[in-house]
Amino acid sequence: MAVDKIKLEFSNLFEGKAIAPNGEVSIGSRPGDLKPYHMLFGALGSCFYATFLSIVKKKRLSFSGAEIEISGTKREEVPPTLNRVIIALKIFNPSDEKQFLRSAELGAEYCSIHKTVSKVATIDLKVDFVY
Repeated sequence: MAVDKIKLEFSNLFEGKAIAPNGEVSIGSRPGDLKPYHMLFGALGSCFYATFLSIVKKKRLSFSGAEIEISGTKREEVPPTLNRVIIALKIFNPSDEKQFLRSAELGAEYCSIHKTVSKVATIDLKVDFVY
């Protein structure tokens, strides 16, 4: 299996960047920076969407675009791991709502980051269609 990696560079404060082979993002509390859970939710959303998209392409479905919003809550206990995550997917102009709904369910089932996060949190998937 392919190995992937990123490099993190920080100052002596919570200011830094994540450097990947094809880009970088700022990390921290400054304007424009991403915080750790933003990156986790971004990883979950992008993995889910890539998996979903591969299924949609195999089914030869069409749509004009999508939006994903991910939110979550943490437990009060220490360590405060995630308790619940909501993936809200909007699909614009889908060719077949039933097939898109099934594709989203399969995308969640086969996304490796979804599987990882689901070990500590309940993940709910909400799908809406916009015309």
